Amino acid sequence: MRIIAGRWRGHRLKPLRGKGVRPTSDRVREAWMAALGADLEGAVVVDLFAGSGALGLEALSRGASHVTFVDLSWGALRVLRANVGLLGAGTLTRVVRADALGYTKRMQREEVDLALADPPYGRGLAGRLLDLYGERPFAGALWVEHRSREELPGCSGLRLRQRVYGDTTLTIAEADA
Repeated sequence: MRIIAGRWRGHRLKPLRGKGVRPTSDRVREAWMAALGADLEGAVVVDLFAGSGALGLEALSRGASHVTFVDLSWGALRVLRANVGLLGAGTLTRVVRADALGYTKRMQREEVDLALADPPYGRGLAGRLLDLYGERPFAGALWVEHRSREELPGCSGLRLRQRVYGDTTLTIAEADA
């Protein structure tokens, strides 16, 4: 696993290992970041279900100003902190041990430009996260990775777009103003 583009392009990251670990592929991460494009420049980002931190670190490498990483697993946090250290990104990041869904209840939309989320597949977490965002938008936009065949809620009051990459879909949610 490596940083694909930006100031840390080519830097290798420590992977998260274990049963049930499913990191975002380089191909999907590249497409995701390319789709975000200029929206990353200077953005304040939160990386929910952060795992190794690859997604948020890629955002920082491409111009985000700050990333808060949220994960509940001690093992993931150890790997994440090691990756932040490898890049010397400590002053640009905050690492929080918390349940990602619960953490969104403390977030304020005006403080977070972009929420990125790659929840574990098969637990309905992508749908629950979209429900929470629909009830109270906690960021300017929410980008969620999930299995393409996963059923998602209706999300009234949200503008939804999707990008499909085989079995992986990125759902982009923005609240009506």
